[in-house]
Amino acid sequence: MRLAKLAALSALLTLTALSSACTQATPRREVPVRPAASLPATAPPASSLASVEVTSFKGKPLDAVSAEPENSIKGPQRIDIKKYRLTVTGQVKTPLSLTYDQVVALPAYQKVTTLNCVDGWSVTYLWQGVLLKDLLRKAGYDRNAKIVIFRCSDGYFTSLPLDYLVTNNILLADRMNGLRMPPERGFPFQVVAENQVGYKWAKWITGIEVSSDTRFRGYYERMGYSNSEIPSADK
Repeated sequence: MRLAKLAALSALLTLTALSSACTQATPRREVPVRPAASLPATAPPASSLASVEVTSFKGKPLDAVSAEPENSIKGPQRIDIKKYRLTVTGQVKTPLSLTYDQVVALPAYQKVTTLNCVDGWSVTYLWQGVLLKDLLRKAGYDRNAKIVIFRCSDGYFTSLPLDYLVTNNILLADRMNGLRMPPERGFPFQVVAENQVGYKWAKWITGIEVSSDTRFRGYYERMGYSNSEIPSADK
């Protein structure tokens, strides 16, 4: 028991030492966090993680990963990571089809960000992942494109402005509060769409498409929800 407690404490101290990477601000490339590719490939269930989950970061309280309400269109998705591929297509020079390990091998960054759902609840986590602009650069994206469309394993889809993703250093996260992202939360990847309403935070991402079709509307946007990035506009 004593060894287990020491191991948990060591893990927490290691995560804290990474605080200068991207917390609540623009990521600093000179201090990248340890690539997630070196961690176990299997995502454990959220209910088993309470004893090792980080509960605060630099004095800021974090919400429990397991406490987030479930409101996806088809329920949690279970991804076979051995068969998984993330595609980057559309207005790019080199379309990509990447394995999970190839994605997480890119430089990783952290930031504390709050997700605000139109249902009235909010959750704040320490997110870790790769920069979407790094993925787009790898594919040679067209700088004149306007939006990026995200497609998910459950059939969900939404879009975000290209300029917003690049200038705000938006993450494609694979970890939450220091934990491998559980299937219930979006494993293998979720868009950390800070300052956007919750339905823009696409989960279980399988496809990224660069486009100039500014008339495109996502799953909920086609039902009349706002395509704006201001959370209050939809409440």
